[in-house]
Amino acid sequence: MRQGQKAIVLFNEVGKNDVNTVGGKGANLGEMTRAGLPVPQGFIVTASAYFDFLEKSTVKDKIASWLKSLDTSNSKRLQQVASVIKKLILDSPMPPELAEKREKAYNDMGGGLVAVRSSATAEDLPEASFAGQQRTFLNVHGEKQVVIAVQECWASLFEPRAIFYRHHQGFDHFKVGIAVPVQKMVQSHTSGVMFTLEPVTSASDRIVIEAVFGLGEAIVSGEITPDLYIVSKEKLKILKRKTVNQEVQLVKNPDAKARETNIWAPLPASVQSKPKLSESEITKLAELGKQIEDHYQFPQDIEWAKEDSKIFILQTRPVTTIREKTEVEPEIANPVLLSGEKASPGIASGPARIVRASQIDKVKTGDVLVAEMTTPDFVPAMKRAVAIVTNRGGRTAHAAIVSRELGIPCVVGTEKATTTLKNGQVITVDGSHGKIYDGKVTRRIKTTAVADVIRESIKTRTKVYVNLAQPELAENVASRNVDGVGLLRAEFMVAQINEHPQYMLKQNRGQEFVDKLYEGINTFAKEFDPRPVVYRTTDFKTNEYRQLKGGEEFEPEEENPMLGYRGASRYITDIEVFRLEIEAIKKVRRKFKNLWVMIPFVRTVDELDRTKQLLESEGLKRSEDFKLWMMVEVPSNIFLIEKFLAVGIDGISIGSNDLTQLILGIDRDSEKLASTFDERNEAVLVALERAIKVSRSMGVTSSICGQAPSVYPELTEKLVKWGINSVSVSPDMIGTTREIIAQAEAKLKTK
Repeated sequence: MRQGQKAIVLFNEVGKNDVNTVGGKGANLGEMTRAGLPVPQGFIVTASAYFDFLEKSTVKDKIASWLKSLDTSNSKRLQQVASVIKKLILDSPMPPELAEKREKAYNDMGGGLVAVRSSATAEDLPEASFAGQQRTFLNVHGEKQVVIAVQECWASLFEPRAIFYRHHQGFDHFKVGIAVPVQKMVQSHTSGVMFTLEPVTSASDRIVIEAVFGLGEAIVSGEITPDLYIVSKEKLKILKRKTVNQEVQLVKNPDAKARETNIWAPLPASVQSKPKLSESEITKLAELGKQIEDHYQFPQDIEWAKEDSKIFILQTRPVTTIREKTEVEPEIANPVLLSGEKASPGIASGPARIVRASQIDKVKTGDVLVAEMTTPDFVPAMKRAVAIVTNRGGRTAHAAIVSRELGIPCVVGTEKATTTLKNGQVITVDGSHGKIYDGKVTRRIKTTAVADVIRESIKTRTKVYVNLAQPELAENVASRNVDGVGLLRAEFMVAQINEHPQYMLKQNRGQEFVDKLYEGINTFAKEFDPRPVVYRTTDFKTNEYRQLKGGEEFEPEEENPMLGYRGASRYITDIEVFRLEIEAIKKVRRKFKNLWVMIPFVRTVDELDRTKQLLESEGLKRSEDFKLWMMVEVPSNIFLIEKFLAVGIDGISIGSNDLTQLILGIDRDSEKLASTFDERNEAVLVALERAIKVSRSMGVTSSICGQAPSVYPELTEKLVKWGINSVSVSPDMIGTTREIIAQAEAKLKTK
């Protein structure tokens, strides 16, 4: 043992200045215990005990020899070496004196269930950051098991990602130590995190609380979206509440012999939609947060838990994200397996499941769906997945659009995901940066939920609409500060029906098609009423229609379906099928007058005129409560915009995805040309400006529903400057878009 340093210390024996001995976690647990805060009791196995173990067990030289020539960029070899080193540590006998001290400390605090956590430290390396790299063990029971768990924590100092991180940072592997706090386990009914400043804007007058049912690891892992409560720091008044439906919770495994100490358990239906905290509990937590910040004299990031009616503080650390912009993500130490196009933001981990369309049943809840590319057939599996990875496609590909709507990370255009990854391999998908990492990355996403609520509350003159397709998402998105649905896609509802409409007509089942389509559309109209829902009539391409049951009988095989038989061309040719869709629309509008219609892919003025006449003949005439829009996504729409508008329509919505690919002559799903596909290209900007300004001059509203506004703030600013009336974006970008628009509108006022 190092001179003057103990192997075991109680929480009340250390404080915030003892980081070198007990690590950041241990130091703060001690500091809060001394301050009289409600911290579950415990003790800490110090870093000195770890260093002493290395010397006495003779494993240090063996570890050094394995690390000496290791190429950490070789993922397979890195994992092999990490496994060998961890086994060396675990197989080395614990010094009897140290084991006895741990067992005594455990028994002295009453035994029972404990949490055993890693608290890494470093000698003379204050710039080192080892958060999330080492292991935590919950619900550990018995003195022998505690000793084993401590040794497991020591071994986790040589996880592949930890070795990788230290190597690339140039740190000496043997100057990094690890302390292990052992703390009474709180069986959380509710748990979460609290920030004593608003982490998006760094506003210091607010306290932000996130809460879930069950154990708090559900938040840390990002697997459950928490409730959100915002409280004024001065008056402790609740400013904002956002309740999120929670179907499962992480709880202690009732099977004491099982390998997994914690399991996911379903929540009763009667509980799922309830707030996680009462008003008095929110206020009590905020009081504790304020007390902790006052003690440390710095904003804090706090972990808490509630068991029965008592609130405990499990951890605190200084907030490290106080900056002008919070988009910069902390570095991930895990090896990068693949890179691609960042298509849908966020980060999630799970086992890879490589599938074709015929194999989607293999994708289970919590898997990462990996495919060549996705089509509407994949949607049921995409809903079960925590993330999506594809070989092909750009950020406007099907996988990207659906992932953004579902709110899950997505990386497209990796070229070789299906051949590089293995089924069952645990990976982490970082959709914000277009990277796939080896193993599970545990990182709390601190700002997403908070950012949405803060930004969505901003008022803008320009309307913010949302793009949607999944009926089951309607209720949740409708509860947010959004002005309506600017693009309701029919294709996914038709894909759920999964039968070609001509096939159903042939079987005299046309009304069944109408009723099923009505159910999907009606869900959106009902949830958003009285806000408008702009329904884009079906824009299936022939290859997509062929995949529906009976489709091969009615659909030709086309060389280029993107430019083939689609959009308005179908309506004036296959009138019988279009009438089924019109009947479903009329059925919804009998009760909900907020449903409008938008016609996609209109190549000629005559096509628009004939489609409009067909709608009118079926009883859908423009009126105060029924608006007819046209998608602007074909270059002819730009060249002849005045003539298209003169047909008589109420609004246009620019489909920037198709418009950009047709102006630049680029397949938007081509990963090779992904860097060239850009809505900010001068030719595209000229088209956008013309469409908006001409529409404005002719009294027609203008909107945009492609992915561009979600990706390029500078483009959104231009759209506002040109006079666009609304912007329609994916659900994850509602708040961000509000903020961008507000800034653009403010700039215009000052000019």
